[in-house]
Amino acid sequence: MARLHAEAERIAHAAPAIVWALVSDASRYPEWGPWSSCEYDRPGDASPRGPGAVYRLRSTRRYLGRHPVSVEKVLEAEEGRFLAYTVVGGIPVRNYRAEVTLTPADGGTRIRWAASWDATLAGRLVYRELSKVYPQVVEAAAAAAEKHATAS
Repeated sequence: MARLHAEAERIAHAAPAIVWALVSDASRYPEWGPWSSCEYDRPGDASPRGPGAVYRLRSTRRYLGRHPVSVEKVLEAEEGRFLAYTVVGGIPVRNYRAEVTLTPADGGTRIRWAASWDATLAGRLVYRELSKVYPQVVEAAAAAAEKHATAS
């Protein structure tokens, strides 16, 4: 089956550890991104926010007359460098995999947030939204990291 892909990238003028603290803990997403709330349903297998952790994110954006809730599960986590997760409920995507990659760059951190999923009819509708949201998410994460770096 064909796949859809959305991604965004930006350099944050902040150390990777600062960016990691923001992107590896979904409960902090409402501090800086387009989410009104986040709740963990279960901790990860070896660490609270590591692989196996499941959380629910409520969007601040309206989609089809409501604020959608995405249920996501952490698949992989490499401290300070890489996070992968999948959607297990809430939004109509199949075989969704997102990856957040942090790399040192130009005195800061390059943030790359990318996802792909099956090109079903519902998946195509989700693509229209996520292709707009991903750049906003990365911009907001970078701005929050820079604010934290300045305050430190």
